[in-house]
Amino acid sequence: MSGKGKQTQRLDKILSHMGIGTRSELKKMVKQGRIHVDGKAVKDSGMQVDPAINIIKADGERIVYREMIYLMLHKPPGVVSATEDARDKTVLDLLRKEDRVFQPFPVGRLDKDTEGLLILTNDGPLAHDLLSPRKHVPKTYEARVLGKVEEEDVQRFAAGVQLDDGYETMPAELTVLGYEETDEGIVSLISLIIHEGKFHQVKRMFQAVDKRVIYLKRVAMGELKLASDLAIGSYRELTAEELTCLRNNNAAN
Repeated sequence: MSGKGKQTQRLDKILSHMGIGTRSELKKMVKQGRIHVDGKAVKDSGMQVDPAINIIKADGERIVYREMIYLMLHKPPGVVSATEDARDKTVLDLLRKEDRVFQPFPVGRLDKDTEGLLILTNDGPLAHDLLSPRKHVPKTYEARVLGKVEEEDVQRFAAGVQLDDGYETMPAELTVLGYEETDEGIVSLISLIIHEGKFHQVKRMFQAVDKRVIYLKRVAMGELKLASDLAIGSYRELTAEELTCLRNNNAAN
C-alpha cells in the first residue's frame, strides 16, 4: 500500500463516493470477496488506499476515482433548474444514478419553459466564479419573438434597456436572423448576447420594447457552446477542451 499520507483515503469512503454502495453494503461486499485492491481480496472496508496509485475493483470492474463532475445538459422545456422541487421535475431527475451520486447542481438557471445549455457540476468554486456578477460571462440565446424586431431595437439593446423594475441592463448584442409570417403576426428570429443574468431577463428586455418572446434557447455560455448533436433532454460529460473553455470564461473576466 502507498504510504503517501494525505493522498490516502478510506476505501469505503472512496467507493461510497463513487456510488458503489453504502458503508454497510460495502462491508457485505468485502465479506463476500467482491472488492479487490491491487489484485487481492480486501479484508477491511476501512483500509487506507491511494486511488491515484492503487487499482480498485468492485465485482471485477475497475473503479476510477474522481471527485469532480462536469456535465453539459440540453435542458428541455418543462423542467426546472433546481436540485429538488416539490411539484416539478428537476434537471437532476434527468441524470443517471451513477452521476447523481456526485451531487451536481446547475450552474445558474434557465426558466422552466426555456431550453438549451445548462452546466451541472459539483465544483463549487468554479460555479461561483462563473456566476459572479463581476465576471460578466456572456450568455448567447436564440429566440422567436412575436413582433418585428428592427434596427431601432438593436440600438436600444446596445445602449441598455430599462426593465419593468427600473433596472438598466448592460449593453447587449441583438442580431436579427430573419422573419416568419404566422397567424399571430410577424415573428422575428433573433440571436442575443447578454452579460448578466437577471430573473427572466431576455423576456423582460423584449417586453421593454413591446414584444414577446415565444421561444427561448440558450446556445452558449462564454466560449462554451451547446453541442449540436446533443438531443433535448440528453447530457454528457464535458470534454477536456470544453472544460478548458469553461475555465477560460472564468479566467478571461
